[in-house]
Parts: sequence; structure tokens; C-alpha cells
Amino acid sequence: MPHFTTSDGTKLHYVDEGTGLPILALAGLTRTICDFDHITPHLLDLGVRVIRMDYRGRGQSGWADPDSYTIVQEAKDALALLDHLSIDKAAILGTSRGGLIGMAIAATVKHRLLGVALNDIGPEIATAGISVIKDYLGRNPAQSTLEDAAAFRARAWTHFKGVPHARWSAEVTNHYTQTDEGLIINYDPKLRDAVLNSGAQPDIDMWLLFDAMNDLPLAMLRADASDILTAETFDEMRNRRPDAHAATVLGRGHVPFLDEPECLSVLTDWIRDL
Repeated sequence: MPHFTTSDGTKLHYVDEGTGLPILALAGLTRTICDFDHITPHLLDLGVRVIRMDYRGRGQSGWADPDSYTIVQEAKDALALLDHLSIDKAAILGTSRGGLIGMAIAATVKHRLLGVALNDIGPEIATAGISVIKDYLGRNPAQSTLEDAAAFRARAWTHFKGVPHARWSAEVTNHYTQTDEGLIINYDPKLRDAVLNSGAQPDIDMWLLFDAMNDLPLAMLRADASDILTAETFDEMRNRRPDAHAATVLGRGHVPFLDEPECLSVLTDWIRDL
């Protein structure tokens, strides 16, 4: 698996597929490149280059000083990957945390961006979602086997409609490791302290970062049962960017898988704009 080394010596894992216009896919807070398993084949069919990266401390990337588990450092890592691949400009497809990183890059080095797509994230993070994050972050699941974890998601995540069991199985397999002692998370548990100590809610006015994308092609997706991105915030995002390709994804919570029909339509139109 390809890796590159950052300036502070952290080894980061990435995958680079396809040719054409480069899209850097950035995952959620505790997630990995597997967040984009379902959408990548569709993107490749559209003739673009899809680059995916595991953040420091997550997935197959190396663990680092927990103080470096920040949006600012992860944005620097994303840019370092583009430099490593000799890419001057790329579009960012950001799921949750990845969308915050995309906005941060737009506000600081916009000339590196071709456009941004936000998957169930915006300039305001709902307190209900923050509470959920604080509950699970850095902790191993209560279920002892992957099969139990998949069954639990199918039973408990009722805000996700019509999801086949095979997809829940793939989800838990991608994000937990089975051991003799039970399931363990596939990221540094110290991410919990890093996030909680720095504040789970960004301490700057994120609307300034959102507005920094004003002249970039923009796509915006919201799950209809999202506990992170409220309908009110999404409406304001659409008011500020009426030119953006936007849709509410029905039968989904945080976060859509991205291969839902609404997502495919929005992302296809966005890529045409790019």
C-alpha cells in the first residue's frame, strides 16, 4: 500500500486511482479511506482521478503526537499529499471532518482548489451530533464480534432506511478489528483526548470559511435525519450559495454512503462544473 512521510515524520497511507481531474476524498473524524468505497467506482466511471488518504492516527496511517490531531494539521497533510503527487490543484470531496478540512484549505490556500463537495457537514455543527461523538470517540464498541456489530447497526440505526445487511457488515469490517478480546477501533484512542481538549466544536466563525468558497464550484449534501447538519443550517448554506449543486438525501443519517441517487446526481453535476 502506498505511503508518504510528512515533515514531522508521520507515515500516511493513501490510494490513488484513475486518471484525469484529481479529486481528493477526505473522510470523517474517526474514519478511513473506506468511507469512499461505494462512490469511487462511480467517480472513476466519470473519468476522474480519485485520491484517498487516511488521516494521521487512523486506518493504515501512522499514529502521531495527539496534539497534532487537528483540522489545521490534517489540512497541511492533505496539501503535503498533493505535493507528493505533484498536483497543483485538486477538488476536495469531504465527508464530515473532511468537509471542514476542505473549507479550511479554501480559506487559506484557495489557489490549490478546483472545487469542494461537502457531505453532511456545514459551518455549524449541531449539539446533538457533538454529544453522540463524545459518547463513542476513542472507545471500543460493546459488541464482541463483527457480526454482532453489524446486527446492532441494522437494529439501532433506524434513521438509515433500506440498507442491506451486507453493507453494515462491510462498514464494521472496515472500521473495527476482530481480536480474541473483542472488537477494537482502528484509530488511535488518544484522538478522543485531542478532540475534547481542543473543543469538538471549531472555535472560529465557520461561516467565514464557508464564504471563502464563494467562487469555487460547490456541492452540498445533507442527510434528512442528520444530527450534525440541521435543516436550518443547510437552508442558509443554500441561500448563500444558490449556484451550488445541493440535495437532501432521504432515508439517511450522518453520513450518506454517497452512492445514493441524490448523491450521484449532485456529484455528477459538480464534476461537470469542475
